[in-house]
Parts: sequence; structure tokens; C-alpha cells
Amino acid sequence: MANHKSAIKRIRQSEKNRLHNRYFAKTMRNAIKKLKDTEDKKTAGEMLSSVLALVDKNAKRSIIHKNKAGNIKSKLTKYVNAMA
Repeated sequence: MANHKSAIKRIRQSEKNRLHNRYFAKTMRNAIKKLKDTEDKKTAGEMLSSVLALVDKNAKRSIIHKNKAGNIKSKLTKYVNAMA
């Protein structure tokens, strides 16, 4: 267990931040799953912009790496464009 006040505060802060980051990451993953479950190309195209915005925000907040965000955005865009 931590002995210093600053270390105890840091533990509290990191736990709060961990839960905060987990919420945003899970929200993004759910949005991606929902997009991939969509059958209609028009609906998927409309959803794509909001999902890409979520991915960008998570990259900006350092919840995911910027290269991972780029990979996700690329794959999702290719997926939507390939829909019949």
C-alpha cells in the first residue's frame, strides 16, 4: 500500500481515469459492432461519420493509439464502401 499522500491520490486518480477511459473505449466498440451489423448501405453510410468521430475522439484522448484509429477508420470505410 502507498505511504505518501501523493501516491494515494495518484491511485485514486488513475482508478477514476481507468473507468473513464474504459467507458469511452466500450462505447466506441459498441458503435463499431452496431455499424458492422447494419445490412443497409445507406444507413451504414450515415452511421459511419459518427463512428469515425468517436474513433478520432478516442485517439485524441489517448485511449487508443493514433495508428490504431487510422486502421479502424480505414477498415470501416472499406467495409461500408464494399457493401452491395
